[in-house]
Amino acid sequence: MSATILVVEDEPGIQELLKFNLGQQGHDVLVANDSEEAMHSLRGALPDLILLDWMLPGLPGVDFARRIRGDQRLKDIPIIMLTARAEERDKVLGLETGADDYITKPFSPKELMARIKAVLRRRAPQMTEDVVEVASLRLDPVSHRVFGGEQALDLGPTEFRLLHFFMTHPERVYSRSQLLDQVWGDHVFVEERTVDVHIRRLRGALEPSGHDGLIQTVRGAGYRLSAN
Repeated sequence: MSATILVVEDEPGIQELLKFNLGQQGHDVLVANDSEEAMHSLRGALPDLILLDWMLPGLPGVDFARRIRGDQRLKDIPIIMLTARAEERDKVLGLETGADDYITKPFSPKELMARIKAVLRRRAPQMTEDVVEVASLRLDPVSHRVFGGEQALDLGPTEFRLLHFFMTHPERVYSRSQLLDQVWGDHVFVEERTVDVHIRRLRGALEPSGHDGLIQTVRGAGYRLSAN
């Protein structure tokens, strides 16, 4: 599944290499030359992952990572640090400032893609192409199909994204505003009650196989997917 990746890198050659290889994998790529330009980009729609160079002009990448982790809106974006600094203490510092992974230059595109996939699987599993299954309800992101046992279920595109998010984050309660941010995107301005409409549609789509009860309402808090 394609992800939107923000590349914060001031070297044109590496920028182009990353844009080409990420594009080949189907990802959408945004580019910033420094931390200030990256922060301006982050004021719009949030990316699914940030590739962040350590040695940037102005605010260094390691300090920018701290800034991201200290921002309530940005703190959950996965970060992979790119750097020529290969010493162990530098890796430790990068990880302690909030990076999810650390890769040293020069790196192979194949290794980088594997690291990106691993970080997304860990931090944003809804962005991967892995088949997910909960209580005999199975969702395949590649074929865009959902099965309840052996029965194929018909879901609209928004209900599919909503179910995929729930299935990759089971047993956790999400408020309407959190679901809007995660499923619709925090740059999309719609009423919170829109979530209720799509929850009803999702339950209706799951009803034929008896899986509608997986989507639970938590009074005063929001919704969760639970097999318990």
